[in-house]
Amino acid sequence: MVGHALRGNRGWGPAWHEPPLKRSYDVVIIGGGGHGLATAYYLARKHGVKRVAVLERGWIGGGNSGRNTQVCRSNYFHAASSSFYDHSLRLYERLGAELNFNIMLSQRGLVQLAHGEHELEVLRRWSNAIRMNGVDSQMLTPGQIEHLASPIELSGRFPIVGGFVQRRAGISRHDAVVWGYARAASALGVDIVQNCEVTGFDIVGDRIRGVRTSQGAVATDKVVMNVAGYSSHLAKLAGLKLPITTMALQAMVTEPVKPVLHAVVISATVHAYVSQSDRGEIVIGAGADGYNSYAQRGSLVQQRAAMCAVLELFPTFSRLKLMRQWAGRVDITPDTSPLMGLTPVEGLFINCGWGTGGYKAIPAGGDTMAHTITTGTPHPLIAAFTLDRFRTGALVDEGAAAGVAH
Repeated sequence: MVGHALRGNRGWGPAWHEPPLKRSYDVVIIGGGGHGLATAYYLARKHGVKRVAVLERGWIGGGNSGRNTQVCRSNYFHAASSSFYDHSLRLYERLGAELNFNIMLSQRGLVQLAHGEHELEVLRRWSNAIRMNGVDSQMLTPGQIEHLASPIELSGRFPIVGGFVQRRAGISRHDAVVWGYARAASALGVDIVQNCEVTGFDIVGDRIRGVRTSQGAVATDKVVMNVAGYSSHLAKLAGLKLPITTMALQAMVTEPVKPVLHAVVISATVHAYVSQSDRGEIVIGAGADGYNSYAQRGSLVQQRAAMCAVLELFPTFSRLKLMRQWAGRVDITPDTSPLMGLTPVEGLFINCGWGTGGYKAIPAGGDTMAHTITTGTPHPLIAAFTLDRFRTGALVDEGAAAGVAH
């Protein structure tokens, strides 16, 4: 490492190989974000499937995997959600060592605020449900909250009367997660092909036979769609109609400052969530725009609302300059839980509909989808998230567990 620095960092080789697209694969994964790369990695490492291609129409990590707020948590209300996300958090906890790549996981804790006695009672029920699901959770007094997030204003227009914390929650570096999975998957023989757009599917008798791409046709009998923001559009090419709406979800960062905020803080009442990155930036999460959109910028209305909300909680942050703002495309289902597993087209699998929960689900999403692809049966952790639940009515309503409304 020191030698590379002395040579001006000119001796580094590519992190992953970029071979030409082959004409056939055992599995084709559409989407080179965190979920697609994690699926490829676990297919190769845990199931021995090496003839795998990850097709990305742009560049690796250029979609939602690089346009989020990096939060890792598992404090979900329903047992199905809590079990899945806690599996993901446990994978995150050892991911850096497994991939030999520093993902900068910082388990600083996530604090959910209550601004009234009614909201505090709701959080108490939520916290108890989380603990019954086997996930760590602890109720907090205002004084304990101030200790965890010292710049916070406890007695402003929306007085803070308490809250709860998941101490194992925190943040990690989204780029590092993507790059780590890409490098590890490539080392196991997975082909990563960038600038390769999927333009259609070859389906014969309700069974997948291949995909058509901007670089030519590829034969395969197993295809996985991991294209957050474009799931409905891509599924339509396969004759599927998904119960999904797509919106822009905003985030932004301030100029970097010395460490001042040592926890992730969420308030549903003032409608914001805040953390501080490893670079010192204050990371602000905003709500989703109130209309369907495939944009990656979002509206000024939501941007202004988020800044106002943050200043209600942290008035001293008014002195900071806003440096960058962006939006990710979020696919939202009617019950705000993901769509994972099999489709009516044999050999075609989906992993989408994450809403605001996609980043924290990357390791478990890849692990469970790899199992589902190789066995042809949904992994037990995603059995509740199949497309079939919208036919049976067995919904998993996690709308209240999101950091902000959508």
